[in-house]
Amino acid sequence: MNVWIAIGVTAIGCYAVKLTGLLVPAGVLERPLVRRLAALLPVALLAALTAQQTFADGQALVLDARAAGLAAAAVALVLRAPFLLVVAAAVAVTAGVRAVGG
Repeated sequence: MNVWIAIGVTAIGCYAVKLTGLLVPAGVLERPLVRRLAALLPVALLAALTAQQTFADGQALVLDARAAGLAAAAVALVLRAPFLLVVAAAVAVTAGVRAVGG
């Protein structure tokens, strides 16, 4: 039963956040600072998620095959490779390092 309570609270919370966003006056959304934050916030959140998923294992910091895959993706991005090639490079390097035992 606790799971259903958590699901209900989450659903109500999501609805409340959505409703709050709809109630913000249009004048507030047109401010330059708000526009800049709205453009930069998704990038910052994605970077934080990537770092957390790459370098964390529970409460510990780790440096394993995921870091090598991220480095390979970064190199491919610097070389202006197409997105699918960036992903393929990250996957291949990560798999290769894990296969070697890293």
